Amino acid sequence: MNTLRSILAPELVLIGVAFILFLMGCVRSVRVRRATAWVALFALIGAFATQVRVVPEGVILNPNFPYLRLDPFASFFIALSCLIAIMLLLLAWPTNPEQTGNSALRFGQDAGEFFGLFLLSIAGLFFVAISNDLIILFLALELVSLPTYVMVSMSRANPVAQEAGVKYFFLGAMSVAIMLFGFSYLYGTTGSVNFQEIATTLRRGLSSDQAPALTAWQDLAILLLIISFTYKMAAFPLQFYAGDVYEGAGTPVTAFLAFVPKTAGFIALVRILSLVGGEQFALPLWLTKFLAITAALTMCIGNVLGLLQNNVKRVLAYSSIAHSGYMLVAVAALPALAHVIDGPAGALRGLLFYLIAYGIMNTGAFGVLMMLPSRTGSGSAETFDEIAGQGRRHVWLGLAMAIACFSLIGIPLTVGFIGKVLLILPALRGGLTWLVIVLIINAAISAAYYLRITGSMFLRPGTPLTAEGAEQTLPVRQRAVAAGVLISAVATLVFGLVPPAVSALMNYAESVGAPASIRPVEGAGPVEAAVSQAVTPPAPAAPGM
Repeated sequence: MNTLRSILAPELVLIGVAFILFLMGCVRSVRVRRATAWVALFALIGAFATQVRVVPEGVILNPNFPYLRLDPFASFFIALSCLIAIMLLLLAWPTNPEQTGNSALRFGQDAGEFFGLFLLSIAGLFFVAISNDLIILFLALELVSLPTYVMVSMSRANPVAQEAGVKYFFLGAMSVAIMLFGFSYLYGTTGSVNFQEIATTLRRGLSSDQAPALTAWQDLAILLLIISFTYKMAAFPLQFYAGDVYEGAGTPVTAFLAFVPKTAGFIALVRILSLVGGEQFALPLWLTKFLAITAALTMCIGNVLGLLQNNVKRVLAYSSIAHSGYMLVAVAALPALAHVIDGPAGALRGLLFYLIAYGIMNTGAFGVLMMLPSRTGSGSAETFDEIAGQGRRHVWLGLAMAIACFSLIGIPLTVGFIGKVLLILPALRGGLTWLVIVLIINAAISAAYYLRITGSMFLRPGTPLTAEGAEQTLPVRQRAVAAGVLISAVATLVFGLVPPAVSALMNYAESVGAPASIRPVEGAGPVEAAVSQAVTPPAPAAPGM
């Protein structure tokens, strides 16, 4: 198979189908609009199939097009992200009589455009994982973000949604300006936009476990890039948009925002840190401390503000901030493990595992909210008053929400518990005991608002619904949303209760080491075992080197 086609197979499928969906959006037929969701679903399944078929053992690089490269790090991430994207698509499935929207999403005549934007954003996420060039990384991050601005604004026929879209857009523009400023300094001080050339310049003459001595301008470049990525991740200091945007957007779009841009930010962050720190992530001391402090502040801000909210979607928004802090613990552990025998591979696998675990359990929580009716029937439940007593009225939805909330807390026998263990262990091995204590305290704080959600559904008396609200209760046409909730609940329990399932996933991730973009590639075609070497201890330096 052509090397470039091997690298781009999932992205080509999604982008090609997105263009088809845009054309279908020009057709006024209800039957065509009804088909757009199915077309998007088959596109995601096809992207997953193409990715599984071309999983590399080493690095796939086209020497005539060195801007993209596929390695086990990217392959693992793309394949599992396809599955999460399918779950998110089920939440956005058309559910009204004309098959043009659902109880929390109003895209009217724009069904084709909505699902086309959905696929383009997912394709951008995949491009982030395979980028090998600063310009490609920038374009990939914008391909993730630009469709979401439109998706937020069109998600509900409500001024709140348009307001959220405008806020999201302008704050996103600010973060892009910061990012470009950082890229310009990185390019200016290294003379290249290619990842291998940048890594060679920054780490010339250093062994894999030695931190580079960056210039002041290079320090500034890395600092600006990390700050810009915190916007994508909904992390401190650019987390303040999350509450308003998550509340204003339609619930399926909120679930999408909680996973896709966040994941893109983390993958981009790991890519940039790998350029500075090499395969062992040996970073300057100030950068290690900055990452740890950012993780602690993000956890504390998210959980403390989550306690003060009365809207469930806002609670989950601040919960999303807190979970970004948890994942930043693994990022902070990467440089702390630079001198440990096994290196940072365990922290990197823990980060990837938790990203997928968060996507699974968070999708279930938003899916349950979608299926619960509001008091007036004008959408899905969003406030604590609207979910009060609904767990007794719809027991299986109450149980699904309880499973999601318990997993988000990190209670044992759930995927959230396994994920937190995989975040904590590398941090302990790296000597970040104080950061682990902060994580555990914040997980305990989060239990207050997660248990408040579950308690409201089962313990509080229900609020009477209007006639419209009663008619909206769990219509049969919400089968797709129910399937998404069921998949989330089952996966949350399976990866928490069944050790072989966790082992299988971790074995799949075993080949994931440092992103291969930090290594030079000689010759054309795949380089066997280039990435697997990242998880082996570096050879001792020869005397005098």
